[in-house]
Amino acid sequence: MGTMTNGLDASKLEPPASPGAGDACARLRAVQARMTGAAAGAGRAPGAVRLLAVSKTFGAAAVRELAACGQREFGENYLQEALAKQAELADLPLVWHFIGPIQSNKTRAIAEHFSWVHSVDRPKIAERLSAQRPPGLPPLQVCIEVNVSGEASKGGVPPAELPALADALATLPGLRLRGLMAIPAPTADPAAQRAAFREVREAYEALAARGFALDTLSMGMSGDLEAAIKEGATIVRVGTALFGERTKKHA
Repeated sequence: MGTMTNGLDASKLEPPASPGAGDACARLRAVQARMTGAAAGAGRAPGAVRLLAVSKTFGAAAVRELAACGQREFGENYLQEALAKQAELADLPLVWHFIGPIQSNKTRAIAEHFSWVHSVDRPKIAERLSAQRPPGLPPLQVCIEVNVSGEASKGGVPPAELPALADALATLPGLRLRGLMAIPAPTADPAAQRAAFREVREAYEALAARGFALDTLSMGMSGDLEAAIKEGATIVRVGTALFGERTKKHA
């Protein structure tokens, strides 16, 4: 397989958070406490929501540090960076989720090296992922990315196009459709946060009413995970609250 690049020099990843930034286990427990509190406030069981640690731009040492605290699921946006980390951390029983935009020339490596993909937003990508999933592995667990804010800068399909894409995915043997993922427009207003996440949940419920066996709503990040959980999130994707602020930007 040829070398793939994504605009990032893997040798220039963020260093692990400094001791002054707080202990990794303490940061993990703080996020878990926020999740538990939000779930309780919504009348949901404490274990109803899973934490996906978003480790993009942070190196393998930072992932290993958080894994030592008990975190097992990690999300990555950039393929070349992720593959380097996976190789370095192959001794750990981690579950890797791909959550970034997907280019056609990256689908084979994603299909081969990840258990989950959250950012499927067009039939061509879904077809390639299914065809390129190795036969010895279980189906790739996928979410359709939905764009509820109508932002041209973000991926995802409009809610009205979800049924057609879900129908297409249901025919692909290498994939299992689990639910929806969304990244609504950022806002500090809790009511606006909840309104956007509610729209995602309603789109999810509409698909479920059509007979799709769904169980996953991937939504909510460091700044709005409480609102997402109150509106039904089953996976929250948290980076900053676990690893610290990112200072490097991708080209």
